[in-house]
Amino acid sequence: MHIPVLLPILALLVPSQHARGQSLTFPFKIPDEAHGQRRMRLIPQPQGSPHQSPLSLVASDETTDPISRAELAFSALQIWYNGGTGLWDTSGWWNSANVMTMVTNLAKHDSENDRLVDLAKRIFANTIVQAPAKNPQPGVENGKRSNAEVLAELEAEPEEEEIEEMAWGGEEVEEEPWKRDSKKRKKKRNATILLKPEPKISGYNKSHGIDGEVYSIYPVGWETNEYVDVKKLPINQPGRLAAVDTPNPEDWLDGFYDDDLWWALAWIGAYDVTGTQEYLQLAEGLFAAVTKSWPTRCGGGGIFWSWEETYMNAIANELFLSTAAHLANRADNKDFYVDWARRELDWFVNSGMINERGTINDGLTEDCQNNNQTTWSYNQGVILGGLVELSRADPSAASSYVSLATRTAKAAIDELSDENGVLHDRCGPYCGGDASQFKGIFARNLMLLHAEAPDDMFAQFIRINADSIWANDRDDGDRLSINWAGPYVPVANATTHGSAMDALVAALTV
Repeated sequence: MHIPVLLPILALLVPSQHARGQSLTFPFKIPDEAHGQRRMRLIPQPQGSPHQSPLSLVASDETTDPISRAELAFSALQIWYNGGTGLWDTSGWWNSANVMTMVTNLAKHDSENDRLVDLAKRIFANTIVQAPAKNPQPGVENGKRSNAEVLAELEAEPEEEEIEEMAWGGEEVEEEPWKRDSKKRKKKRNATILLKPEPKISGYNKSHGIDGEVYSIYPVGWETNEYVDVKKLPINQPGRLAAVDTPNPEDWLDGFYDDDLWWALAWIGAYDVTGTQEYLQLAEGLFAAVTKSWPTRCGGGGIFWSWEETYMNAIANELFLSTAAHLANRADNKDFYVDWARRELDWFVNSGMINERGTINDGLTEDCQNNNQTTWSYNQGVILGGLVELSRADPSAASSYVSLATRTAKAAIDELSDENGVLHDRCGPYCGGDASQFKGIFARNLMLLHAEAPDDMFAQFIRINADSIWANDRDDGDRLSINWAGPYVPVANATTHGSAMDALVAALTV
């Protein structure tokens, strides 16, 4: 019989500059007969903490029970949650959206643990109010016109040569077809950079290293947080959970469309757990903002990575597909979202980003060819969840969607797993703050595919990775690091921990 872990609800209320020095864990105990021999250690509470309590027990457990593992890991995760910012310290802006999505999945699959579900709901209610102040680049998308609108206007304009001939009264000369086509391509390329909003220089940017790994660069001082009176946090105000203020999607937009859509999916997950309409409305608003980036200069479709519109990559487009498909199954205007998901999928499968091995490279070159950059695990994962959701929203083609997802998942497992079946990214085990998140995203979406189309290969993969994380990638405080195969690489942070927890949560379903 599973005995639920008592989770530290008050831990989320402690904002700090250094999460480990300020956050609290609370006593819990699982009988030895339920989970075998345990190791226990005592952690003193920090001096000056707003919540003074007796010494806390942090358990490092040899349990094989998937639920207990996930609950223990969730308890450890909360040392990083900063109530003042609504984010997890040591984790970036978009990473925190992924951690929250993991929490939504844990709450769904461990729904009998009332205290855990209550904690999850409190996190959502707090984050929706506190997090926008930490947006690393607010306002950059405000006022952006739709690319489709700009293109339509330019298509209606006469060519430059026609304007010149009219001005000078010259005679019209028939132009060779290849020149006309070249001008049209140039016009579309120019249109994608026309009428963009003026940049608001914040210091937030993303760049690729020599090996293709993406690195987020945050504004100076972004990690520093002012101390907040916990009694004034929204989560501590009476009735707050029952009355969420209507959020403004523009508060969450930062100019990188993948970031916007990570948050959209997180709020869809929060809606699934709570039924709070404001969460779903926020996700719809974020998606609507990102549609303005459609189309790119390649193939008449797709979205760009960012407001700068210089790169077309897999992750932004997979997230666009997944968000549209998720909304199709939840929002009122189902046909609208199904249409967007179909259009994105049609463009994506014809874009060339899917290679001959069946895995997905990072993006496209300037001339719209596969750039042959790294097959990151998250690029193999997000599309799985999107296709599963689309199969439910569009049952007429469900088998083709699930078939594509299954082929992609199996190709990724074959390509990215070691001889023991443990998942790795190319940069491991010393990935940066962005790539440290990737593997969990694959595990999370494989969980969705396995639930829709059970497969022994998927179940075995999920179990192997969850077992390896718990046995080889965990410290004495149940904090999880980046090297799922082991050995443990110090020190864990909220990104590595949340990513590994995605695999532990996936193990609840197999």
